[in-house]
Amino acid sequence: MPIAQNPLSVEVTLPREEVALLKVEGYLDVDTATEFQHHLANQLHHGRRHFLLDLSQVPFMDSSGMNIILRVYQEARELPGSVHIISPTPAVRRILDLTGVSITVPVSESLDEALSRVDAQPEGPRTPDA
Repeated sequence: MPIAQNPLSVEVTLPREEVALLKVEGYLDVDTATEFQHHLANQLHHGRRHFLLDLSQVPFMDSSGMNIILRVYQEARELPGSVHIISPTPAVRRILDLTGVSITVPVSESLDEALSRVDAQPEGPRTPDA
């Protein structure tokens, strides 16, 4: 049996200049969370402030995946920016609901809904007013 039975695939697209859409496919767990974190860190490094995480192809997520989502949520808030989860599978949605992550990180059913939520957010200053 191969070690990586469920390798993680992350496809990054940019629906807007400051918005990164990450389509995640596979198990988001202790074995794959670091790879997911690298994709998010790369987008932060390139100036993205809003992160849309499409989890419609993630059959399983453990606490490692949740911790990465919460960490990028904290970093994005400081920019200011945002994180939105799109179309989680029923198993992942259950984990998000049971742990309260879905209360903190908005969950949308579609890309359009998530982009509308990004648009509705007030733009805060990047630096304190002088």
